[in-house]
Amino acid sequence: MYEIIDQNDNFVVINKFQNVSVHKDQNDTGLTMQLQDDLTLSKIFLVHRLDKITSGLMIFAKNVETASEFGKKFSDRQISKYYLAVSDKKPRRKQGAIIGDMAKARRGGWKLLPSKDDPAITQFFSTSLKPGFRLFIIKPTTGKTHQIRVALKSEGAPIYGDQLYGGTEADRVYLHAYQLCFEYDGKKYEYKCLPKEGALLDQDALRVINDFCSQPHVLSWPNLKKGK
Repeated sequence: MYEIIDQNDNFVVINKFQNVSVHKDQNDTGLTMQLQDDLTLSKIFLVHRLDKITSGLMIFAKNVETASEFGKKFSDRQISKYYLAVSDKKPRRKQGAIIGDMAKARRGGWKLLPSKDDPAITQFFSTSLKPGFRLFIIKPTTGKTHQIRVALKSEGAPIYGDQLYGGTEADRVYLHAYQLCFEYDGKKYEYKCLPKEGALLDQDALRVINDFCSQPHVLSWPNLKKGK
């Protein structure tokens, strides 16, 4: 269900496995309750979310004060988040910014709109992962539901395995929360976690990911004013 990456008296950082819900899912114990039980805490606080299909880094607070502080940091965009995704389709651009409002669509999905009243903002770079597959390093400035999935579909490169958004059927949805950077109590924290699940992710693929994505914060991210 998860592995612990780091923890202290105030928060814990985990790698959530793919296909795990953060809340109770039918007869299954949700990740939040399982983590709370495993750490023998009376209460643990979910301060941000990942879709069930998404693997990768998550922060949980261990007390109300820390939960409030992290909630403010996410709201004020003081936490840098970087994601990895793979598509078997060629995007219209190798890099860029995708900016637009989002609205509910059919089958529980969302769609990108041309308006920009309260837009989702997604920046990306891409490179070849292996023949027939494209790797994306993604920086979402906002945190809208299904934002990255919708953004890549709009680029003509739906995420491999993401059939809700037109992706090719695969052994998993290839979307992973790769890096979190933030400051807490005067100390800077940076966590990275390579994806560990997926038939595509052999040693050669992981080497490409590590080479291309090892320092995403130093990339020349697209100018948002020129975004789509």
